[in-house]
Amino acid sequence: MAVTLAEEIMLLSLDDESGAAKERQSVAWAVAGGILLDLVLAGRVVVESGRLSVADRTPTGTPLLDERLDLIAAWAGRRRRDPKVTEWLTRDHGKAVTATTGSLCAWGLVREERRRILGVLPVTRHPEADGAPERELRDRLRAVVLEGTEPDTRTAGLVALVHGAKLHRLAFPGVPREEIAPRLDEIASGQWAAEGVRQAIRDMQAAMVAVMTVTVLTVTS
Repeated sequence: MAVTLAEEIMLLSLDDESGAAKERQSVAWAVAGGILLDLVLAGRVVVESGRLSVADRTPTGTPLLDERLDLIAAWAGRRRRDPKVTEWLTRDHGKAVTATTGSLCAWGLVREERRRILGVLPVTRHPEADGAPERELRDRLRAVVLEGTEPDTRTAGLVALVHGAKLHRLAFPGVPREEIAPRLDEIASGQWAAEGVRQAIRDMQAAMVAVMTVTVLTVTS
């Protein structure tokens, strides 16, 4: 079973017992960015100078990624020029979370529970069903960030997404951000992948910062 970057971010965000999602808005941007990065790593999408394009529509074999690939191709194909990454993240982040939690349910890693608060307000929660993948994920992140282990490409990409979306508390609970920020910066900008992928990461980090800043300003204005 190959868990996607988006699914890994969702696992970090869901409370194991209650199934409640933490830091929902930031997680949504990171989940959408994770799907996009997986498509970049698979050679299906290219991100360059803040814009994205579909390079190959061949299915990856992963339903979560292939559904998004089809949506991106159809959406981008209707535009006169390659769309901005920020446009896609803004358009898809909410739907990407729904698709990703559904994928985790299909994998059997979480289960869906529907209930009503005070007998009136409907809520949906996703408590843990199989904790092994999340334990492996957290062990891998600790090894790379806290112990200095050299990351593989996907782990480094995940760290960059977590760092860009400011999800440090979810990935490293109890660890002060200032203690790990230099290592996160190093991983996010290091020589761990081809220049095209590094540029894609930088573009997506910039896109996430941009859309998150606009969201905060909108909410507080």
